[in-house]
Amino acid sequence: MRTLRRYHEAGLLEPRTVDPFSGYRYYDAGQIPVAQVIHRLRELDVPLAEVKSIVETDDPGRRADLAAGHLKRLEDELERTRKAIVALRRLLDPDPADLRVTLRSDPARTVAAISGRVSLSGVIEWYDAAMRRLDEAYPMAERTGPPGGLYDNELFTAGEGRMTVFRPVREPRAEAVELPAVDLAVVVHEGPHDDIDVTYGRLGAWVVEQALAVDGPVHETYLVGPRDTPVAAEWRTEIGWPVFRLTAG
Repeated sequence: MRTLRRYHEAGLLEPRTVDPFSGYRYYDAGQIPVAQVIHRLRELDVPLAEVKSIVETDDPGRRADLAAGHLKRLEDELERTRKAIVALRRLLDPDPADLRVTLRSDPARTVAAISGRVSLSGVIEWYDAAMRRLDEAYPMAERTGPPGGLYDNELFTAGEGRMTVFRPVREPRAEAVELPAVDLAVVVHEGPHDDIDVTYGRLGAWVVEQALAVDGPVHETYLVGPRDTPVAAEWRTEIGWPVFRLTAG
């Protein structure tokens, strides 16, 4: 009853009649579906003003659009919350076994690549556009390995920096770039990229603990990525941190 009174006071659901002596509110059976819609919207924390606009519109399409807009915002918020929980759990309860770092020396090689100065917030969009260009220029038969990327340190520290995406191919043409030989501390991040920053952080801590110094942009190799499968659990992203030893041995 208190709920119905709140709906009435907010102008969301007018009773058929109100007893002038007892104050009891009486509703028609036909108002039950409207009351249920209001109740569910409020359970989802839809603001009263939005609930009012949804239930008062006579246009079913407009009503559906208003409800769908709020549901999309809720879904986005749930996704952000899920990602934060995944990362926080790894930070609070790290599993030493899931950080398998190897040291590797990669020789110099020539690849097909596209470079640009990118803001951190625009990395995904820029990467997708650059990779589409490379994919169109070099079909599957010309490729000799998984794609990768180079990320300058300032991209992370200053929010903007140089980024390169590349594909190893048989005969690089106009986009040919020489990648110099490099020593890397390498770890593979398994699964979606929601918490890849945690893997970065743990690899960075390992580099410091092992008395290795950073030298050059971070390398990523997309062993299995979104361009290979939509199943995020199957993604495998290799992170290579350029290093050199400060002490012998």
